[in-house]
Amino acid sequence: MTRVVLVHGIAQQNKGPQTLLADWYPSLKDGLILAAGVDLAQDEVSMAFYGDLFRPAGHRALGEPELDASDIQEGIERDLLHQWWMSAAEQERRVAGPGTATRLRTPLLVQRALDALSHSAFFAGLSERAVIGSARQVRRYFTEPEIRTGVQSRLARAISQDTEVIVAHSLGTVVAYEVLCAHAEWSDLTLITMGSPLAVRNLVFERLTPSPVVGHARWPAPVKRWTNIADAGDVVALTKELAPSFGDDIRDLLVHNGAKAHDVRPYLTARETGMAMAEALRDGDTAGW
Repeated sequence: MTRVVLVHGIAQQNKGPQTLLADWYPSLKDGLILAAGVDLAQDEVSMAFYGDLFRPAGHRALGEPELDASDIQEGIERDLLHQWWMSAAEQERRVAGPGTATRLRTPLLVQRALDALSHSAFFAGLSERAVIGSARQVRRYFTEPEIRTGVQSRLARAISQDTEVIVAHSLGTVVAYEVLCAHAEWSDLTLITMGSPLAVRNLVFERLTPSPVVGHARWPAPVKRWTNIADAGDVVALTKELAPSFGDDIRDLLVHNGAKAHDVRPYLTARETGMAMAEALRDGDTAGW
């Protein structure tokens, strides 16, 4: 019986559903116990995994496919890299900012952004090609219909009549939102979004399906409660509050995740996340699921 469905974000292409579940579950369990003394068995949790849809075909080189500044494409990839650079520079003194509000129009400026991000604690341990690859996955989700459809179908198949809570992280929050909007026949679900880019204008918000109208996005019909959680230093969650764009019923909460602001594990162990999950699970118990 899957009561909680988890939805991951970018850069998970070399893992699998059980690998990720084993990584997430201890933190999810700790968050529930620390916040509310609630336990949840691992067989009540599942991972809606789609990372393999982004896994590249085999190639002769070792490691990740070779990518450099010249491979960054105009549009989403460059704009996203620029946003990460600007946000990291605002949060960390060690990261040199662009100095102007100019967009990244040449490989030289793109290389400056990549060099600056290499000094960021947020991107610590990520190679230049991994940063580029992460931006590319976001672009592919929004511009390649077969990828978008495939990703969404993975989540849709994971949700059953036993599902009470969907916990989504990073790009996974976009996936969860779009799938929930597409399935008005579902009901009584709690949505918890962590490190979400959903409200980032000129990059994510306007590309959502269904399209926002006059700056306001549709409320996903199956959702009875929505809690959005962000760390102030999370470079991906550039807009911390979703309520102004998605509805006043959203509960926006700030947490402190330490140096790894976007890491899913401190998000899951946060008291705020544990309380939101505990409330939903108690509601489900009361309803007699």
